[in-house]
Formats: sequence, structure tokens, C-alpha cells
Amino acid sequence: MTTARGDQPQQDAGVDPLVCLREPTDPACDVFLTGTVFLDIIFTGLDSAPVRGTESWARGMGSSPGGVANMATALARLGLRTSLAAAFGDDHYGEYCWDALEQGEGIDLSLSRTVPGWHSPVTVSMAYEGERTMVSHGHEAPPLDGALPAYPPHARAAVASLVPGRAEDWVVQAARGGAKVFADVGWDDTGRWDLAGLTDLTHCEAFLPNAAEAMRYTRTDCPRAAARALADKVRYAVVTLGSEGAYAVDGGTGETAEVPAIQVSALDPTGAGDVFVAGFVTGTLADWPLADRLAFAGLTAALSVQEFGGSLSAPTWGEIAAWWQHVQGHESQDPEALRDRYAFLERLLPAPARPWPLRRAVPTIGFRAAHP
Repeated sequence: MTTARGDQPQQDAGVDPLVCLREPTDPACDVFLTGTVFLDIIFTGLDSAPVRGTESWARGMGSSPGGVANMATALARLGLRTSLAAAFGDDHYGEYCWDALEQGEGIDLSLSRTVPGWHSPVTVSMAYEGERTMVSHGHEAPPLDGALPAYPPHARAAVASLVPGRAEDWVVQAARGGAKVFADVGWDDTGRWDLAGLTDLTHCEAFLPNAAEAMRYTRTDCPRAAARALADKVRYAVVTLGSEGAYAVDGGTGETAEVPAIQVSALDPTGAGDVFVAGFVTGTLADWPLADRLAFAGLTAALSVQEFGGSLSAPTWGEIAAWWQHVQGHESQDPEALRDRYAFLERLLPAPARPWPLRRAVPTIGFRAAHP
């Protein structure tokens, strides 16, 4: 048996990037996604990897919902009405993750369920030298006896993580219902890198692998060639190039776009890929030009790595506005080049309420009472 929590009103995200496109007949949900929610505990400020037989002290720590919650939070903070279907443990970790997502982020959890007797999966992430090492523990959630929907809700878009050799019925149903499906993929531990094994790719609007994944799946030695090959499979093939930025091909028109990465001092890369996808989804649903979508996705991902934690680090429109105000007056920046690349933000950004940089992450699961 499973239990559902009561609905909470969605949090006002401040900016609605789709406001000019909304119609009374539109679906209530902008983006649907499903997956596993972890409790993430993140240690930062490590000078090196932990050494066996010693104790390491981290200068920073954060706790937040992780796993699929990283993507859901990034989408919600960009003003998209986000629905998440997931199982939550009935321990304190599960309660914290539920409340953080529903009440803190305004994510619709009406399709999610609390599973009695199941403890929440946990990941400990250690960030150092611009990389991260993770240790996870958890058990597969027991069958939910039909508690989760057989069909996804009517939505503008859905986000799926493709797994070689596995097809998900909900992806097919979402695409048939008119949702644009955006897909990423993880490392293929089988070593086959068989593109035909990604059976749900045929139902996807966009595919967003990194350069190494894209080249392996297409048997090419250049990420741009890989993107062009993938554009035969999906409308938008987007390949992230790490420090070089990202490259995209519109398989429908043949248009290509490439945007360099923003150079930042990275604190923690956890969740940056999810934030990039969320930025690209936002720009696509808003019908921005392809280059603007890439620039926005790269910007949001760059802002996220300057904070620690996956979902904690996803930027809000207020943070994007604070960055934009700050960077235009920075002596190392070319103001004209910035305006050329990010001028499309001007009509969207609110007035910054606080100066850059902003720091929001709280390194605890929750205080019992307010503290001065």
C-alpha cells in the first residue's frame, strides 16, 4: 500500500518564459519526468581525494534532493510547471526531499507516492579539483501496485534518461500525447555503444549526450560529426563539448549552432548536465533561436557549478539577473560581445534584488527552528 501527500500550490518562479505562448487550452503541465530521488550529501573544499586510512575534513557541505530531483528543480526554477512521478521513502530523508521539492520548489508531486517501509536512496558526493567522486546506497523501490500513472499527464514536454536495451512505455505514451521528449544518456557499461539499442530515441525531439558518448554511439572521431549523424535520428542533436561549449544541429532544417562555454571557477559539477538540459528545454518550449537555446543552457550550467549540490545549485531567474548585471560591468568582459550573445535575456530578466554573487545553500537537512 502507498500513501499520497496533499497538494501544495506551485511556487511563483518570478518569470514565466512561456507567458506569450500560453493559451487557455494548454496542458497544465509544462514538463513531466519520472525517476529515482536520492538524498544527496555533498562535501566540497577537499584538496584531494580521500586517502585510505586517514580522515579528511571538507570546508563545505550541502544536503539536497538528488537524482531525478536535480532536473525537476532546475526546470521549476526556470519557471516551467513541472510534474514529477517518483517513489519516496517514509523515513526522515524521504520526508525532507518531498517537502523540499513540493513546498520549496513548487514541483507538482501529485503523481508521486510515499512507500511505507522503504528507505530513501542516498548518495555522498565529494568534489575536488573540478571533479567529483560519489558513493551511493539504496534498494529498488517495491512495486507500487498501480499507484504511479500508467500514462503520463498531458504535457508540453517530457525528459527521459535513455538506457541501452530498455524501452519505457511512458516515453511512447508521452510522445503520442504530443509532448516533446528530450533525452540524455549515461555511460554504457556494456561497452557496446549500440545506437539501435536506444529504442526510445525514435520518440524523442532532442538528444543531448556529451562528446564522448556521442562519438562512441556514432562511431565518429569528431563531436560535431557525431551531432550531424545523430540529427538523422532526432530533430535536435545537441552535443556538449565540456570547456569548449556545445554544438547543435537541427535535423529538420540543417541549421547548426555552436556556443563557447563561459569560463568560471567550478566548485562542484554535480547536476550541471541536468541544468544544461533544463535550459535547453526552456529555450525550445519558448521557441527561441537554436543558438540562444545553447547559450542559455550553457549559462545556466555555468552558474550551477559555482554552487555546491545538484538541485541546490540550479539557478533562478533572480540569480541570472544578478549575474547579468554584474558581468556587464566586469573589466575582463567585452560588453559588446556580451550584448550580442545574451541580448535575448533583456526582455526576460527581472530587476536583480541582490548583488552577485548569491549564496543560498544551507549545509543541513533542516533546522528545527528559525535561528537569527
